[in-house]
Amino acid sequence: MLKHLTGLYRFLPVQLLLLHFRKYQLLLLFWVMMVSTVNGNFAHHFGASRLFLAPEYLGAINFLSMFLLGSAMAIFIMSWNITTFIIHSHRIPFLGATRQAFLKYCINNSVIPLLFLIFYSTVSIRFQYFNEHADGLTILLLHLGFYLGVIVFLLLSFAYFFRVDRDLFKVVLSKITNPSLIREIIPYDSLDVEFDIIRADTYLSETLKVEKFSELEAYHPRLLTTVLRRHHRNAITATIFALALLLVLGAFMENPHMRIPAGSGFLLLFSIMMGVVGAVKYFLKTWELMGWVLIAVFLSFLVKWNIFDLRSIAYGIDYNTGKTEQPEYNYEHLKKLFTAERYEGDKKLSEQRLDKWKAIRADSANSKLSLVILTVSGGGSRSAYWTFRTLQYLDSISKGKLFSNTVLLTGASGGMIGAAYWRSVHSEAMEGRIAQPYNNKYQENIGKDLLNAIIFSFACVDLISPFNKISIAGYAYTKDRGYAMEQELIRNTEGLLDKKLSDFQELEASGKIPQMVFNSTIINDGRRLLVSSQPVSYLTQPVYSLRDTFKPPIDAVDFTALFAKQNPYNLRLTTALRMNATFPYILPVVKLPSRPQMNIMDAGLRDNFGLEVAARYLFVHKEWIEQNVSNVIVLQIRDTREHEVFPPTEQSSIGAMLMDPLTIIEQKWEPFQSYTQGYIRELVPSVVKKVHFVTMTYIPHEETKNAALNFHLTQKEKQDLYNSIYHPQNQAAANSFLQLLQQ
Repeated sequence: MLKHLTGLYRFLPVQLLLLHFRKYQLLLLFWVMMVSTVNGNFAHHFGASRLFLAPEYLGAINFLSMFLLGSAMAIFIMSWNITTFIIHSHRIPFLGATRQAFLKYCINNSVIPLLFLIFYSTVSIRFQYFNEHADGLTILLLHLGFYLGVIVFLLLSFAYFFRVDRDLFKVVLSKITNPSLIREIIPYDSLDVEFDIIRADTYLSETLKVEKFSELEAYHPRLLTTVLRRHHRNAITATIFALALLLVLGAFMENPHMRIPAGSGFLLLFSIMMGVVGAVKYFLKTWELMGWVLIAVFLSFLVKWNIFDLRSIAYGIDYNTGKTEQPEYNYEHLKKLFTAERYEGDKKLSEQRLDKWKAIRADSANSKLSLVILTVSGGGSRSAYWTFRTLQYLDSISKGKLFSNTVLLTGASGGMIGAAYWRSVHSEAMEGRIAQPYNNKYQENIGKDLLNAIIFSFACVDLISPFNKISIAGYAYTKDRGYAMEQELIRNTEGLLDKKLSDFQELEASGKIPQMVFNSTIINDGRRLLVSSQPVSYLTQPVYSLRDTFKPPIDAVDFTALFAKQNPYNLRLTTALRMNATFPYILPVVKLPSRPQMNIMDAGLRDNFGLEVAARYLFVHKEWIEQNVSNVIVLQIRDTREHEVFPPTEQSSIGAMLMDPLTIIEQKWEPFQSYTQGYIRELVPSVVKKVHFVTMTYIPHEETKNAALNFHLTQKEKQDLYNSIYHPQNQAAANSFLQLLQQ
């Protein structure tokens, strides 16, 4: 027994496995992250696991999408093998005495990849059966596609290494036996001696047979080191080739066929990162730490010199105006811009719009009707899908009165995407360009994947964004994952969101369609950025500030007023939606051409439910409301339950005790907002009469299984969101809404 255990311990696959845990454990983090993601422990709140368990390609989960994921998995496995071979091969110099040394290394280094593939298949089969409602034959075909992709790419990779390995030993041997080249190629140095050599007696051959190293012909260590160095160069060449391939794919991102599944994008990104780690380790050796420091310093200088910028831009506006034309972003300039006179002027224009809205819909000049204000919550595709479903349902059962009676739409993130699409569908129907606005295909469109394009661009396009120029509305911009998201949203919605702010100016001003106010957060100072096709300076400060002529508090900025010289009404609607939904890291921060530049992020940082803007709008127009409408309905559409926005946590570990005080604001930001807005709801009716609140809430069928917060939905999640409208709580809210609408 001891002999067998010793033999197993001296088996090369076992020794390599132990070596990875003993040396340079940083590379194991890639596998740990993969396992945690697939298992749902990492980024579960954003649905990261489904990117691997149910990948989409061209809007479908099929054989081809799994084939592409399998191909990317093979690239990741090869990157793992290449990187670890580069780092650890000097610890196994005896492998250089074999033919196809790299192939044999990959075979003997396959323990971790094989264990991961077994784990992945187990979890994926279960997910596809329970979450995607796939039958047994479909699941079998999907996994055949996955493993076919793995096998095909591995065979292509090894075909390359077979070619470079052919007669390699003979070529190197002929050079090394030339005395005049010995000192030039392999200088004598005491550092040539390697003491950290692993002990292995047996290994797996290319035919998967167990063979002994003792049977190999003995060669000088310097000769074996030279053979391995040649393999290093070949491996690094393959990594560079893979990176070049990704850059080429990124250059053709406009073609939907070139955008691989999001999970594949992550794997390619990890492959590049692992390749970079290996290259730095190989070239810099003991200077590696200093090398990383110098790389970080170099990137910092590139950012400082505006050569490298991770931020995105707002498509449609003019970034080329001179510095003198760019608005100053400071309190003094805002005070001069958002004056009491501008406030009153914009308020009057808004009330004129309300007069037109009433004149179109009222039976007589003196009759009153119900006014609806819509507020929608953020929440990625989950909120977009639920918002659109709710609006379609309520508009249908009210025979179009929801759309007709709504004067304002505001909110955050995904909810605004769903609301904007709903408005566009019914606006087109009003103009006679759509015959069936309640066609279920529109619901299907808003549920289509957005994440694939974002992640693909992040991995393959953002790396070369300075070289990807496009022209939009007469201005030149760079492509990035923000642009990719917008283009995918336009394709998913059949072009209905391919509009500019100016396209809605007349329709909104005439009162024919609801006005939309897109919120974003200015992370420079925390103010709110308000984007609308109508002047909204009356929303930039509280009413009491008009009495303070010295230092009035200004807590928001009217985008079109501040950037009047940058062609603001040329801003793309999808860009306004993206700025409204710029979740950290998933989408890039947007910079605006001010001095200093304003940096824009998700509206949810300030108000994830839209109630603050709605409350101020009601307060500003309270006199007009009192005189002209019978009642006001504030229809709130939420993708989280008000009583439990976020599940409670407890400090049950030392890690939680240490980290909770540091992360409490980030993790509980949404509950903080929700509870605060409960006070607003309580106070509004005491200031603005006739206000009624109706809340439609996404309630999952299974209490603890909400649809994930990301830009991708599974079939089970779509079905759950769609059917949530029939929950007794939502049915009661819908009936209450209909009754109020008739008053």
